[in-house]
Amino acid sequence: MSASANEGVAMSSIETVPESDATGRRADLYAEDREEYGFVPDHTRVMTVNLGAYEAWENLISAIARPMGLRRYELVTLAAARGAGSRHCRLAHGRKSISLFGEDQLLRIAHDYRDAGLSGAEVAMMEYAERISRDAGSITDADLDVLRGHGFTDRDIVDIALAAAARNFYSRAIQALAAEVEDLPGLSPALARALTENLAPTTP
Repeated sequence: MSASANEGVAMSSIETVPESDATGRRADLYAEDREEYGFVPDHTRVMTVNLGAYEAWENLISAIARPMGLRRYELVTLAAARGAGSRHCRLAHGRKSISLFGEDQLLRIAHDYRDAGLSGAEVAMMEYAERISRDAGSITDADLDVLRGHGFTDRDIVDIALAAAARNFYSRAIQALAAEVEDLPGLSPALARALTENLAPTTP
């Protein structure tokens, strides 16, 4: 169901704080989302039930993303969300990435990032991030050497791994809480479809 049909009401069965009752930092987060999207997404409502954990998540992401740079962070996030089968995060970060890549290239990235005009290093980075979501336990030093061969330093590799693993935390938490996947403004139907098709299964 779309956000317009929901009229902003959370669809998860988790009891959340209504906008009319939100105060302090929660009220600020709700207001920021309403300004950006025109409504408060269900995933914000359910994750801010534990406001302290949500704020810790924000601080963690800031510490990870800042040294990476926005382009690298968003590519890693899109790949990790693909591996996790997260429609929520693919849509949200696809929307954030339009200004970085333009819709035409982002469509190509969404369909197949290996054939989207990215550098070899970026493709290797995304393959690694997607594998973290799918099967992190299978990764060996040989996989890290592939990244080193593309010029990534060990600090770069740590940051990529942290960004992908952190995306799994958020993606899987909102999936586990049955948060509604809402239509987001600014995404064309074609791009939304490309971002959410052919995702990894989330159940056996």
